[in-house]
Amino acid sequence: MKKLLYFLFFLFCGSYLMFSQSKFQLPEGKKFDKVRFQLINNLIVIPVEINGVELSFILDTGVAKPIVFSFLNEKDTLQINNTEAYFLQGLGEGDSFEALKSKGNIFKIGDAINPSQDMYAIHDATLNFTPQLGIPIHGIIGYDLFKDFVIEINYSSRYIKIYNPNTYTYKPCDKCETINLEFYNNKPFLNADIKVHDNVVPVKLLIDSGGSDALWVFEDESQGLYEHENYFIDFLGHGLSGSVYGKRAKIQELHLKSFILENVNVAYPDSTDIKLAKRFKTRNGSVSGSVLKRFNCIVDYNKARLTLKKNKFFKDSFSYNKSGIELEHHGDMIVNVDEVNSDGFSRNKINIDVALKPSYQIILKPAFVIVELRPGSPAERAGLLVGDVILSVNNRKAHQYKLQEIVHLFYGDVGERMNITIDRNGFVSNFKFKLEAPLESN
Repeated sequence: MKKLLYFLFFLFCGSYLMFSQSKFQLPEGKKFDKVRFQLINNLIVIPVEINGVELSFILDTGVAKPIVFSFLNEKDTLQINNTEAYFLQGLGEGDSFEALKSKGNIFKIGDAINPSQDMYAIHDATLNFTPQLGIPIHGIIGYDLFKDFVIEINYSSRYIKIYNPNTYTYKPCDKCETINLEFYNNKPFLNADIKVHDNVVPVKLLIDSGGSDALWVFEDESQGLYEHENYFIDFLGHGLSGSVYGKRAKIQELHLKSFILENVNVAYPDSTDIKLAKRFKTRNGSVSGSVLKRFNCIVDYNKARLTLKKNKFFKDSFSYNKSGIELEHHGDMIVNVDEVNSDGFSRNKINIDVALKPSYQIILKPAFVIVELRPGSPAERAGLLVGDVILSVNNRKAHQYKLQEIVHLFYGDVGERMNITIDRNGFVSNFKFKLEAPLESN
């Protein structure tokens, strides 16, 4: 299965602030708990309950304190108290933004409970993952869960196991590799080697399960970390302080001890967009979801170790978007209910049902909008524009797809035909193009 490499990097500097000490705990006598997750665009989405409200959070090793997005109307829904305003800075070239720091919240993940959890609530409704992933994403959690448990992440079967660190026992594993971790501002780093331009270069990488790319590398010619020829300029993702752009390319190999991944996607972000990330002077970049998902992992912050074992995704090839289109879910569009039902959708899946007359009904379904177009890409040359609303793809109505199913089509084989119908300011148009490799080696 081709990889969906739409990158949604999220990092903030909350770890510089002081918080009260609290911790997650399992019920007395329970050694572990198992929690199922969704794997969407290489990101782990887990159920989290806050103050009795069930939500969906991204599990992100690169975030220091939990974040809740403001579109929840959080003060009313979550009954957030004990708030204090702060200004935070994230990736991107924009300014800092305001957030509320809240203390004393009850967090529950599976059977693990923290009765006094600190978190941030962000006011800006544009700062959330829901449009990019196509499902409601209410927040992000990382360090505060990992610090209290040994956590097994089984990407292949899509579950995490939360172990009591006092009773956890490592099992012998001849096919595993254990990597020592280092921490900076409560974020985990590992040492690896990458082969680029036939040279093997040692690198220190943030472990970032909240990013769906494979690798980010900070360009540094003095260390041999660069690409001058076989690359393309692209949108890399949204940071808390704005969009991030840079080069996309390939490296020959990524070495995680004895495990070697070949022809790996790499992004070299623009240096002006990553000033915050480069505060850790010896950091060379990040390793993210498209690499991490190829392993089942044991993450142990207390012993500062990461154990990796290859899974069924290990040999999958790294691929790039061959259309040049980046899509998001923006609002809804009106659809004839008969169209939905005739294609296998049941009435109980309809969110809004408006009866106009007995023989005709309409519903609202997600609207998928082009938000970025790679310059010179086949979609741009065909005439598509940012802001176009996708109505159909390859003669199938857009509302019959999930967002990630459409994105997956853009990672198809070179030469594959795309037939896309769009709405542009009320006018319907059709565009056709063929998928093209953005790199010679892709």
